[in-house]
Parts: sequence; C-alpha cells; structure tokens
Amino acid sequence: MAENVTPRVRVPSSAAAGEVITIKTLISHVMESGQRKNSDGTLIPRSIINRFTCDFNGQNVIDVTLEPAISTNPYFEFQAMVPEAGTYTFTWYDDDGSVYTDTKDIAIG
Repeated sequence: MAENVTPRVRVPSSAAAGEVITIKTLISHVMESGQRKNSDGTLIPRSIINRFTCDFNGQNVIDVTLEPAISTNPYFEFQAMVPEAGTYTFTWYDDDGSVYTDTKDIAIG
C-alpha cells in the first residue's frame, strides 16, 4: 500500500435537477513505476493507480483505465448531469490491490 495517499474531490453541495456540474478530483499518489531502485539497489515495487471510477447512486458515471505513463497525483475534471439528490462515490484502484474511496453528497436546490 502506498503511503500518504489522499483523495480530494470537489462537487457542488447542490444543483438543480437536470443541471450539468463540473466535478474535480485529485489523488496524492507517488505512482512508482517499478523501474527505480532504492539506495540499497533494490527495485522499488510498482504502485500505480490503474483505474478510476465515479458512480452516482450506484450508477456508473465514468470509468477510466490508466496506463503506466500517468503522472504523479492524477487529476481528473469532468462534467456530469445531476438527475436527483444523491451521493457520488469515487474509487481509485492501485496495482498493489489497494482501493481508495471518497464520497460526496449533492442536494437538489
């Protein structure tokens, strides 16, 4: 498991039904390629976020597969329509089997 992994998400607290909102996500992650060596000459194990998903009330909004060339601290910005009040669930999957999640609620107002 990578250390100090911190997901950050920005979702408006409310929106009108049918409104398109902008969602911004960033996860602090070193994205170790598995090709570098530590000071002892031992390979540092690969640890890369390889998939990102966002669901709204259990329905998939976005599903992204990431390749090894992705930069440190991957940032995503995308738009989504808000059909009703509910919860966005954001999930990042790491090569080492770790899963990082964050949730944000949105109200209709």
